[in-house]
Amino acid sequence: MDFKAKITGVGSAFPKTKVTNKDISDFIVEYGEHTDDQWIRDRTGIISRRISEKGNPDEYNSALGTKASLLALEMAGKKAMDVELIIYATASPDTQLPSTACWLQNNIGADLAWGFDLNAACSGFVYGLTVGSQFIQTGSVRTVLVVGVDVVSSLVNWTDRNSCILFGDGAGAAVLERADDNTSGKIIDYRMLSNGKQWSLFHVEAGGSKLQITNDLILQNKNKMSMNGKEIFKVAVRTLADFALKILEKNNYTIDDLDWFVPHQANMRIIEAVARRIKIPMDRVVVNVERCGNTSAATIPTALDEAVRDNRIKKGQLVLLGAFGAGITFGSVLIRW
Repeated sequence: MDFKAKITGVGSAFPKTKVTNKDISDFIVEYGEHTDDQWIRDRTGIISRRISEKGNPDEYNSALGTKASLLALEMAGKKAMDVELIIYATASPDTQLPSTACWLQNNIGADLAWGFDLNAACSGFVYGLTVGSQFIQTGSVRTVLVVGVDVVSSLVNWTDRNSCILFGDGAGAAVLERADDNTSGKIIDYRMLSNGKQWSLFHVEAGGSKLQITNDLILQNKNKMSMNGKEIFKVAVRTLADFALKILEKNNYTIDDLDWFVPHQANMRIIEAVARRIKIPMDRVVVNVERCGNTSAATIPTALDEAVRDNRIKKGQLVLLGAFGAGITFGSVLIRW
């Protein structure tokens, strides 16, 4: 049997602490770099972001994922025991072992589910939707919980003003279920790609088995993110636009048919550049980066949740999700809501 997958519930969660551009500017000054609120806004469009409190169990990766998941289940009218599979997209897990999917399973009481972590960085959520839909399409499961969460603050080099200004922490989740022919929320198609040749554009050098963390490496910030912002901008704009146009063309749609574009919230300059390239007006692009920053795997599900809950995204509309992340990874998912 070849079933279709549909999204029946979404949810999101953020830490309590709001960090403004001034807060970051004051911190960066201590390291000899002059910056201010306007400098950050001009380059990123970001005004504030939420940052998890270190050591606070209510703001661990899995805790944020739990809050988002429960809201998604509530919207879907499902209980945790209905979940058969958990796909947990994150690049900042609670622990190396066990997987954060296991922490989440325990937290929500999804005792009948199996699960795993998926690391595609900022593309993690769209990768997770695609993988989850395959299990539903083959008839293996009926209900999948896809979660995109990152506590990016744990990976940020806070002495690097070019990167630390971009990121925030957050969680988003979606419930996938088997769809009948006439139901809304169906995933129409997807397009995914990875390009490992471009790994150096965005990476964390130490922390895996290849380069285990030592005190010397910590002093060099090798356990923190390193990124080539200029090159990432070029690759992101070109690829997000290309993926958007090709998946629409493949399914006999044009930009005029698209009701909403929900892109990865990397920064406003990238989002606006992509919108110009595919010729979609910004009033049909869902954006929350100015208040949340780049939350990695959580950007798309949190923006999606916001637009669904405030009734911008309505039943029957055509919605396109588009992401790129470290790897380099890319992905688009086309949905008839």
